[in-house]
Amino acid sequence: MRLTAVEQQEAVSDAVWTIPNLLSVLRLVGVPIFFWLILAHHDLWALLVLFLAGVTDYLDGKLARALGQTSRLGQLLDPAADRLYILATIVALAIRAIIPWWLVGLLVAREAFVAALGPVLRSNRLPLPPVHFVGKAATFNLIYAFPLVLLGQQPGAVGAVAQPLGWAFVWWGTALYWVAGIMYAAQVRGMVRSVRAAV
Repeated sequence: MRLTAVEQQEAVSDAVWTIPNLLSVLRLVGVPIFFWLILAHHDLWALLVLFLAGVTDYLDGKLARALGQTSRLGQLLDPAADRLYILATIVALAIRAIIPWWLVGLLVAREAFVAALGPVLRSNRLPLPPVHFVGKAATFNLIYAFPLVLLGQQPGAVGAVAQPLGWAFVWWGTALYWVAGIMYAAQVRGMVRSVRAAV
């Protein structure tokens, strides 16, 4: 039997000091370092930091499930870290004129669209909807897209291969990001209707 979004939220703990949460915090600490490395043109070091962030991202989810340490804080930290890495990457790449600013605006507008649904959830005392596979796929695409675009700035065969591959991930990821945002809005609408119907 599948749990509803509310029941899933109730099964999550209020624990703060967990191994998965520590990994998420370490990932967040890496964001300003990563941002500075890109602006300073230390591209390979920036990619190394991003790789380590990806490893911790994978581990915190696995450990949370394996150790039974899924927490509300972790559910906030994990996507926050992903979004901050994406934001840091696109802003830094736009500053370096590697990607256009309108693309930054398109991605930030999607974040603003989803954030605008927060007050609706709070006013109805609803939890965050469960993350949909499309949203995970979009984040996956974008997390790998911009590092590949950055790697595409390197001379030689590696750059020549990474550049078109990176931009393919960019467009596919951006499209999925907006699709996931619209699906998120539909989830919120459905949850609100369920709550109001039960009153």
